[in-house]
Amino acid sequence: MTGGVLYITTMFLTDDNKKTFKAIILLNEIVNGDHKFQTVANGDDSVLEPLFIELMSKGYVQTSGMYYQVTVKGQEVFDTFMKRYTEYLKVYDIFSYVDLEKGEFAFARYFDFASDDAWADFTNDERFDDLRIAVALFKKIDPAEIVFMSFINENRFDTSSAGWQMDLVSDNEWDEIEEICKTAIKPEEVGEDAMVDMIGQGSELMIKLLEQEKEQGQNSGNNNGGDTVVEEETVEYYEPYYDPYYVSPVWLLPLFLW
Repeated sequence: MTGGVLYITTMFLTDDNKKTFKAIILLNEIVNGDHKFQTVANGDDSVLEPLFIELMSKGYVQTSGMYYQVTVKGQEVFDTFMKRYTEYLKVYDIFSYVDLEKGEFAFARYFDFASDDAWADFTNDERFDDLRIAVALFKKIDPAEIVFMSFINENRFDTSSAGWQMDLVSDNEWDEIEEICKTAIKPEEVGEDAMVDMIGQGSELMIKLLEQEKEQGQNSGNNNGGDTVVEEETVEYYEPYYDPYYVSPVWLLPLFLW
């Protein structure tokens, strides 16, 4: 190569990311699902065996008779992830639909809609930009994990569908997460002052919505009609987010050590 320019491509989704996210899906299925994973894998589960072997070697799962079960260490990791996921639904999902030109949040009208379809029609407007990745990068949170959580909320990893195991180990979903991270609006495109202002507005709106939710006796957070049950936190828990730079300590530690 002569006279060429060396380009360094940033990868958002690392191999460790992929293993972590696959492991979360498996732990969730063991903890909350109906599927039992045999220690001698057969059928569709056979493609998951290398991951189970690594999870067992690291102490996150163990054998119990013919089946794998989650260890105390694995349960702690899963609980930490669910706390993050709860915060994603309440703190970060609010930035899914932002009109940067007008400084408006679609979620400001969240309780105005009686159905998921009506909400979807409203948010499917070109004036709204998805700024979740920008907010994650601004707060130095792994953007790939934010997209992974959005996939969970959309039930993209449906373990009740035939052949889900192969989908989990194939590259399709992971390539899409990488592409979303690459093409999403970044903080530098918005500008630091505008990011600070936007996150501040979003945090105020989040607290307002949580208070409305509490008043109405709802427990769904910003999970638009989804079936996922998440740990409930008090409104006061989220008040530190009034600071646009604040990041909860629950996001600062790695989930798995591979």
